[in-house]
Amino acid sequence: MAEPPITQSQATSPEASSPNRSGPGGRLGRRRIAASDTVRLARLTSLTGILFAALFVLSLIFFYTTPKLSASDDEITAFYSGGSTILVTVGLYLVPFAGIIFLWHAHATRLLIKSRTPAPSAIPDGLQLVSGVLFVVLLFAGMASAGSVALLKDLTNAPLPSADFIRGVLAVGYGMVFVYAIRGAGMYALATTTLLRQAGIMPTWLGVVSYLLAIFLLVSTTLHPVVVLLLPTWVVIVALVVFIRAGRVNERAASERQSA
Repeated sequence: MAEPPITQSQATSPEASSPNRSGPGGRLGRRRIAASDTVRLARLTSLTGILFAALFVLSLIFFYTTPKLSASDDEITAFYSGGSTILVTVGLYLVPFAGIIFLWHAHATRLLIKSRTPAPSAIPDGLQLVSGVLFVVLLFAGMASAGSVALLKDLTNAPLPSADFIRGVLAVGYGMVFVYAIRGAGMYALATTTLLRQAGIMPTWLGVVSYLLAIFLLVSTTLHPVVVLLLPTWVVIVALVVFIRAGRVNERAASERQSA
């Protein structure tokens, strides 16, 4: 007598139907994919953060050649009559790339945080997005104002404006960057630190330093260029820490898979 045929349900082994199987649809597979996404996003966050800092600092070095607000009329006229304005123009063209990379970095950071905490705190999550965009917009506007006369001189044959007018557009640029954009940078650092701490990505010592830095940026009243350099410095430090700790996250995920 012939044996009854084996049906599909009978042929399926208990291991294959187990929710803990290591295939791509099982729990272990999902853990592996999550850990891999976290590492990938951490590397992207680190790379874009370092690239933003490099472009931003380079553009600031070029802009630093512009006359100070306290410069005399003769010093302002001599600068814009010479050939040094080309550096300011180059810096003016570098700023948009730095801003674009910063937005890329900020979004990668948000994705990294959400890979660890799918439902982050609503207030710091919203503030991080708004303050990051605000920083870039004000930075663009301020740099455009500060470099407008150099752009006029290098790319056109129009006569140069008076020294008082040049000092006025420089003051508008300084105000947008040092008064407004820096506040946006401080709010971004504050919100990002809170989210990274909640996600368990940022260590305690860096969290304390980051909060102090954010408070300083929010209350700073100086026009010294070092203040503008604080944000890219902080971004690089956080990027390096995130890159180093990404491997530890992956190792913890691997140990969980082995113990499961």
